[in-house]
Amino acid sequence: MTATRPTLTRRHAVGETSARSLLLTVLGEFVLPQNSPVWTATIVEVLDSLGVEEKSARQALARTAGDGWLCSERVGRSVRWSLTPSGRRLLTEGAERIYAFGTPAPAWDGVWLILYVSVPESKRRLRHRLRTKLTWAGFGSPGPGMWISPMPSREPEVLSVVQGLGLDQGAMSFTARFAAIGSEREMVLRAWDLDAVAAQYAAFAETFGGLQPATAHDTMLAQARLVHEWRRFPFLDPRLPAELLPENWIGDQSRRLFADRHAEWSDVAQCRWRELTGR
Repeated sequence: MTATRPTLTRRHAVGETSARSLLLTVLGEFVLPQNSPVWTATIVEVLDSLGVEEKSARQALARTAGDGWLCSERVGRSVRWSLTPSGRRLLTEGAERIYAFGTPAPAWDGVWLILYVSVPESKRRLRHRLRTKLTWAGFGSPGPGMWISPMPSREPEVLSVVQGLGLDQGAMSFTARFAAIGSEREMVLRAWDLDAVAAQYAAFAETFGGLQPATAHDTMLAQARLVHEWRRFPFLDPRLPAELLPENWIGDQSRRLFADRHAEWSDVAQCRWRELTGR
């Protein structure tokens, strides 16, 4: 029987502070690169240091295994966990998205991808699912039924969304440049709440800008929190071209902060994890 490939929900991808989401961060940041089994006690200890109670940590392990991301092996009275092939693939894709998000955006040619898709007001649940999926794909909505993205390459992803929701029959898409009527900058402000995104970046910078962990264990925990907080931004920030953003956009400063802190703490954090898993 072919196993169903695990999928990552938006709630977990944006990094809600829960036992499950923190476990995913730890798995992706430490278990994935070191590719070795880890004892239950080690995971419980680390999650406890991150503010997760033991019962919640064990429930998160069981649920993650139930979703096909982890497999367990009993050794005497203890259990150790390994990523399944599908779990490795899922976390690898997530890591690539997180770190690719920190690279400079390519030059923009001024072309927009526009999607028109209408959902009756009576089908509120369907409207919510459409909005969630398109927002996750980086689209903004400047008006009812209209969705825009400065990345036409995302059209196959959007086609998959509307087909999956059964909305492709009445939907339309095309590419175009902004013309003489209206303001392109005003359209952007209507489509995306950039002030809310900037506030999230400001909170991130305040938390990690001056943080200096005192010990190797503190550094490992700081690295986990850094990645956990950062992993939400690829889904909150539409990553608009520089031409469409406010001057001195705080997102650029935050990306540099993330890259600097991650590089600064990485070796010590990984070494500390190896110490814990080798006990």
